[in-house]
Amino acid sequence: MRHIKQTFIGILASCLISTSVWSQTQIDSSKIVKVLSFNILHGKTMKGDFNLDVIAKVIIDANPDFVALQEVDYKTNRAKKYDLVTELGWRTKMTPLYGRAMYYDGGEYGEGVLSKTTFLNTRNVPLPYISGDEPRAALEITTVLHSKDTISFIGTHLDHLKLDTNKIMQAKEINNVFSKNKYPTILAGDLNAEPNSNTMAILENFWTVSYDKTYPEPTFSSKNPTQKIDYVLFHPKHKWKVLETRVICDTIASDHCAYLVTLQLLD
Repeated sequence: MRHIKQTFIGILASCLISTSVWSQTQIDSSKIVKVLSFNILHGKTMKGDFNLDVIAKVIIDANPDFVALQEVDYKTNRAKKYDLVTELGWRTKMTPLYGRAMYYDGGEYGEGVLSKTTFLNTRNVPLPYISGDEPRAALEITTVLHSKDTISFIGTHLDHLKLDTNKIMQAKEINNVFSKNKYPTILAGDLNAEPNSNTMAILENFWTVSYDKTYPEPTFSSKNPTQKIDYVLFHPKHKWKVLETRVICDTIASDHCAYLVTLQLLD
C-alpha cells in the first residue's frame, strides 16, 4: 500500500434528479451495490465553517455502500488539521480509507473512500501529470459483498485544468492499471470532464458509464447544476446493471452535487 491511511472506527436543495428502472422485490438485495461520488470541497462547506455534520448528512441520507470522496484534506492548515475521511467515517459509521495525492499546506491532499464493509486489499495508484501541475491518484479497495462476491471499488479525481493533457494521461493510466483487475470493478469520482470529451472517450474504451446518455444529469455546481463532471463507471459491462441514478444537490455541503448510483452485480 502506498500513501494510505486507514482508521476503523444542511439544507437539501430542491435539485434532486433521479432515474430508476427497478423493483427491489425482484432482485437479490445482497447483490445490490449503492455507490456515491462526492467532491467535498476539502470539508469547507459553502459557508466556510467546516461543519462536517452537514457533509455527513448528505452521505447518511443517501445510504450508500461505498463512497468516493474527492478534495480530501489530511491535517492541512486550511482544513483545521482535520483528518477528514476519518471524521466522516466516524460520523457515517463507515470504514474510512485515505490515499495521498500530494503534500499540501502542512498536511496532505488526496482521495477518500468510505465503505460499509472492511477491506481485503487496498492500493493507492499515483496518476501521471505534467511537472508543476497538481498530482492526482486513484484509491482502490477490494472487498466482499453480503452475497460473498468480491469486487473492487476505485475513487479518483482527475486534473482540473481546462487543457486536457493531464486528464488524458490519467485516463489512459487508469485504463492500463485497472484493466488487469481480477474482480468486477466500479470507478467513481470527479473526472473534471464532460460526457463528450476526449477524456471520457478514452475511459469508455474500457469502462461503461452509468448515466443516461440521452440526458446527462448535471452535477456541478450544486447551486445551479449545468455540467456533468462527476461519474460512476463499471467493468465488465456484462457483470453490472444500472438500477437507479440520482443527483443530490445540497447547496451548503459542497459546490458539487453528490452522484448516487444503484447497481446490481449480475451472475
